[in-house]
Amino acid sequence: MTLLRRAHNGYPTFTNLFEDIFSNVDNGHIFKNNETLPSVNIAEDNNGFKIEFAAPGLTKEEFKIDLDNNVLTVGSEKKEEKEEKEESNKNFTRREFNYSSFTRSFTLPDSAYGEKITAEYQNGILNIEIPKREEAKVKPVREIEIQ
Repeated sequence: MTLLRRAHNGYPTFTNLFEDIFSNVDNGHIFKNNETLPSVNIAEDNNGFKIEFAAPGLTKEEFKIDLDNNVLTVGSEKKEEKEEKEESNKNFTRREFNYSSFTRSFTLPDSAYGEKITAEYQNGILNIEIPKREEAKVKPVREIEIQ
């Protein structure tokens, strides 16, 4: 499975020396407090692939998962607004807002069965299961008797 980083215009971007040096810069966006894209684990076994996103603090409603032309795209948008008012002898108002988002794309191999992909978000981890097509599964060795 290939990981493709995509810019906001949808075209793939490629890592370069500067991205490696400045790890807190991604596609022109600087993340505060060294926030980066969620960490991802990818595993494969005989039955399929499993992708795990470490994304604590999000809800399942904030994720969007699409499959288009064998490219699986996982993204999230989170908007937070906070307002404080204090009414005493001075009028005091403080309003803060935060917006964060990410998108990661994966090109699925031909062995993936895209119509059967499932996803579950639990305890800060987004789990995506991608089964393999039956014809792509490794079959046990079969001995053929000679007649």
